[in-house]
Amino acid sequence: MAEYEPRAQVKYKKEIIPHLMKKFGYKNIHQVPKLTKISLNMGVGDGKQDPKLLENAMNDLTIIAGQIPAKTKAKKAISNFKLRAGMEIGCKITLRRKKMYDFLDRFISIAIPRIRDFRGLSDSSFDGRGNYSMGIKEQIIFPEVNMDKIDRIRGLDVTIVTSANSDEEAFELLKSFGMPFQKQAITD
Repeated sequence: MAEYEPRAQVKYKKEIIPHLMKKFGYKNIHQVPKLTKISLNMGVGDGKQDPKLLENAMNDLTIIAGQIPAKTKAKKAISNFKLRAGMEIGCKITLRRKKMYDFLDRFISIAIPRIRDFRGLSDSSFDGRGNYSMGIKEQIIFPEVNMDKIDRIRGLDVTIVTSANSDEEAFELLKSFGMPFQKQAITD
C-alpha cells in the first residue's frame, strides 16, 4: 500500500521547488524555503465566566484542524478585565508535516473563497523573518464546522511559519501554493 502524500506537499516537491530555485538562483535544494508549521489560535475572553464557551471553541478548533487543541492560560492578572493569572482563556494548535499540508490545501482551496466580501489577503502581514499571520473573523468559513452545532461566531488567528530568510521569499512561496494576495509584489 502506497503511503498517502498530501496534494499541497506533492505540489511543493514537483512545482514550487523548481520555480523558487530558478527565481532566486538557489544552488542547493535545501536552500529553498519550506513550510515549518502552521499555528491556529482561538482566544475566548468570555471563557472565564462560562467554561462551556471554551469547550465549544475547543470543539470547533478540533473539527477545523483534525487534532485536539491545548488550552491557553492567562500569564498575568489584569483587574480591568477581571482576569487572574492561570485562568483558561483560549486554545491553540500547532500543525506539522502532513496535517499542516492538508490544512493549507483546505484553507487555500475551500475556506478562503468562502470569506465574505473577500478582496485578497494583505501582503503586509509578514513579520520580517518570513512568517505570515492573519486573522479570520468567522470559523464558519470551514465547511467541516456544522452551522447548527455552533453556539456563536468566533474568530481565530492563523500563523504560517516558513524557513524563508526574507519576506520576499516567503511571499513567493505562499503565492506559489495559491494564496490569493492583493498585490503582486512586496515593496520594502
